[in-house]
Amino acid sequence: MNPILVELSRGGITESFHRGVICVVDDSGKIIYSKGDTSQVCYPRSALKYLQHIPLIAQGIADHFKISDQELALMCGSHNGEDTHVQTVRSLLQKIGYSENELQCGSQNPTRKSDWIQLIKSGDFAKAVHNNCSGKHAGFLAFNAFHHLATQEYLSPQFSLQTQIKDTIARFAELDSQKLHAGIDGCSAPTYALSVYHQALMYKNLISPNANIPLEEQNAAKRIVNAVAAFPEMVAGTKRYCTDLMRVTQGRIIGKTGADGVYCLSIPEKKWGISIKVDDGKMGPQYQIAQALLTHLELLNPEEAQMLDPYQEFDIPNFAGNIASHTRVVNLENEAL
Repeated sequence: MNPILVELSRGGITESFHRGVICVVDDSGKIIYSKGDTSQVCYPRSALKYLQHIPLIAQGIADHFKISDQELALMCGSHNGEDTHVQTVRSLLQKIGYSENELQCGSQNPTRKSDWIQLIKSGDFAKAVHNNCSGKHAGFLAFNAFHHLATQEYLSPQFSLQTQIKDTIARFAELDSQKLHAGIDGCSAPTYALSVYHQALMYKNLISPNANIPLEEQNAAKRIVNAVAAFPEMVAGTKRYCTDLMRVTQGRIIGKTGADGVYCLSIPEKKWGISIKVDDGKMGPQYQIAQALLTHLELLNPEEAQMLDPYQEFDIPNFAGNIASHTRVVNLENEAL
């Protein structure tokens, strides 16, 4: 059984808790810090987005359409559906010659209530372009536009782009692509199950690729890392951990969330990869764990830690504004590098 990593208490009594797994690997792929069963298999979900556009860059398609680093960061993001995100997706679609009606990610309300209310007040409604994965899908469509392919099958696991993405994920995770088990993500794109260890290895290879990864893919990974570091607001948005982490650390730490409690990180200066999985799939505790882990491993300076610590431990008010409960990370301090 995996250890309890996050507790929520009310009136001094533990009311609920979240178990999970942490895995940190060094440049050689050796596990240097862990909690729980690092062989546990789960879907990285949106944490795969930093890998899914490597073929597009490696083949020169991104350059062909003059896709900017800002647009690339959005393609790799799980955005809030804020105006800047929606307009960037529309700009990208215009570049490749497609309309937003060809996005197959499904419609989704903007993440922030204020953006959703503003959308309604304007007489509009949520569309696929507001979906947090719309940038990723616009990137997929760039492949079709370049090769003059119909768009109907671009999400099929057998579609040429998706098979290339699968092979890329396997190389970065150091696995046989034939053994990757496919599932369907929330946006209908294929996703692949990996152990927590191999997810950490994948994020290590993003910033320190092994010799078996082709040079063009290494360069593509470097461009993606630089893009998300330069435009963190496109990766998530206002009051989101991915954005705040990369902004505060100025790209010294690269992070990406995945649905159902996944968080993956690259530490370029250490050449480390990190993966976190919250067993019950609750969204939120993975950010607390990530922040506590970065602090525990002394990867943040005091100023950075202070700015980001509100994600780690906090009080929870009730509807009347009274502090009703408190949540914190536990069980990290008894093991050090």
